[in-house]
Amino acid sequence: MNGTVNRRRRLVTRARIRAVLLVWAVGSTLWLANSMRTRGVGDDVMRSTEAVSVQEGATTLQFVPVSSSHRVGLIFFCGSGVGARAYAPLLRPIAEAGYAVFVVKLPYRFAPLDAHREEAIDRARTVMAAHPDIPRWTIAGHSLGGAIAARMARADPGAVSALVLMGTTHPKDIDLSLLQMPVTKIYASNDGVAPAERILANKQLLPPATKWVSIAGGNHSQFGHYGHQLFDGTASISRDAQQAVVRSALLESLASISQHP
Repeated sequence: MNGTVNRRRRLVTRARIRAVLLVWAVGSTLWLANSMRTRGVGDDVMRSTEAVSVQEGATTLQFVPVSSSHRVGLIFFCGSGVGARAYAPLLRPIAEAGYAVFVVKLPYRFAPLDAHREEAIDRARTVMAAHPDIPRWTIAGHSLGGAIAARMARADPGAVSALVLMGTTHPKDIDLSLLQMPVTKIYASNDGVAPAERILANKQLLPPATKWVSIAGGNHSQFGHYGHQLFDGTASISRDAQQAVVRSALLESLASISQHP
C-alpha cells in the first residue's frame, strides 16, 4: 500500500516538475522573442520615395537609390534573431546618400546551423549577381551577422572590396590578418553580448591596418532598433547617437572603395 502511494507521489511530483519546466521554457521563449522584436521603426522608413526605392522579399530588404552615380553597394547581414527592419533607420540614410543597401535576412531568423550561415552568404552572392552594375561591395554585419560577413570576406576576397564588423567578437575561429581589403571593427563600451575585452582579445586575427571604432556608452541592442537583448549592458548614450557613429563608419568605408578605379 505504502509503495503504491509513494509511486503516485513520485509521479505527481515529476508531473509538476515537467509542468514548471514547460512553463519556464515557454515563458523564456516568449520573453526572448519579445525582446528581439523590432521597435521604433516608423512607416516612413519603410516607404519608397522619389529618392529611394524600398523592396522587401523573403531573403532581403532593399534600399536602392532611384538615381545615383555611385557604383558601390552595401550588403548587411542581420544579427541572430533580429529582423531586417530593425536596421532600417540605421541603413536607409546610406541609400539616401546614394549607395544601394541590401539587408540579408538570416535563414530561420537565427541561422542556427553552419549550413544556414552558408545559405546567408549564398543570398548575398545572389544579390551581387543580380547587380552587375555594382562592381564593388562593402560587406557588413552585426553580431552573428558580423561572423557571417567575415566568413564571406575570407571565402570571396575577389568579390568583396571592404569589410565592416559591428558588435561582434568575430573573427575568433578564422584568421583574417592577411586580408587585402579595408576592414573596420566597431564595438561599444557597454556591450554585454560582445564585450570590448573579448573583441580586443581577437585583434591579431584582423589585418594590422584595421580601423577600430569604439563607441563610448553604446551597447549591443542599440546597433539596431529592437528590445534589450539578454546579457546586454545598459547604454549611457541614445540609440540615435550610437547609430550615427556606425553610419558614419559605413559611409566612410563605402566612400573609400568608391574612389578606387
